[in-house]
Amino acid sequence: MAGTRLNGGIALVTGAASGIGKDVCFALAEAGVEAILLADLNLSTDLTRQECQKFASHSNFRALSVMVDVTDEASVDNMVQRAVSELGRIDYCVHSAGISGNSRTRTASLNIDAFDRSMRTNSRGTLLVLRAVSHAMSLQEPRLHTSTRSNMTRSLGRGSIVVLSSINGLISVPGMMPYTASKHATIGIAQTAAVDNFEHHIRVNIVCPSWTDTPMMQKTISNVPTLEQAIAKLCPLGRLAMPEEVSDAVAFLCSPAASFINGESLVIDAGFSLTGFRMGH
Repeated sequence: MAGTRLNGGIALVTGAASGIGKDVCFALAEAGVEAILLADLNLSTDLTRQECQKFASHSNFRALSVMVDVTDEASVDNMVQRAVSELGRIDYCVHSAGISGNSRTRTASLNIDAFDRSMRTNSRGTLLVLRAVSHAMSLQEPRLHTSTRSNMTRSLGRGSIVVLSSINGLISVPGMMPYTASKHATIGIAQTAAVDNFEHHIRVNIVCPSWTDTPMMQKTISNVPTLEQAIAKLCPLGRLAMPEEVSDAVAFLCSPAASFINGESLVIDAGFSLTGFRMGH
């Protein structure tokens, strides 16, 4: 899906300071967005903004930054208001902000505070972002796309939202109830938002990657030394996904090429979840 074209439009990306969210910003800049609002709790997005400029293909590309706490209603609303007031509209929203779940604690001794933290950030955060963005998108005019092959014009609707969940949103892993529950909820929230937004012609899709080579993943590997060997055995390709293997799929879901795709959960796991058989077991 590399080579996806967006032909302008304004993007809002949460979790933009690192990991998949950061690479999504690069992918969208390369695909041709006119502007990106980079949102993160960690405001170290200056380098990301500079790198976006390096990859940008739109002649008037610009990138802005805003600090956001996705668990806080006022903070999320402020982020969306800034996108609209400074950039004019939101055509693509990619919600990538979230926390990992590496407690490895089984149900019988589960830490309830850890569960609440995961649900608050990953689930409540998704709800707040989708609510605010859906409202903003519902007030804007649809965009049109004319195909170079058929020469036919179709509506792209009022916007496209892509939510980063996880393969853990579809399957279960021992000792990861807080993270798994929050990612299952994330998918449910996003799918319901897709249905609720039928009337506004706003698409909402979900991306569910497995192990991806991000700073968060590397931290998890350092805490669980056996994980790297397990991934080598369990993943059909024997490696972590590269961030761009996820962000390219996100850019595709934002693009006119995906204009008839809505409410779907795109699994990016090299085939890991296809079968109950697990290599090495």
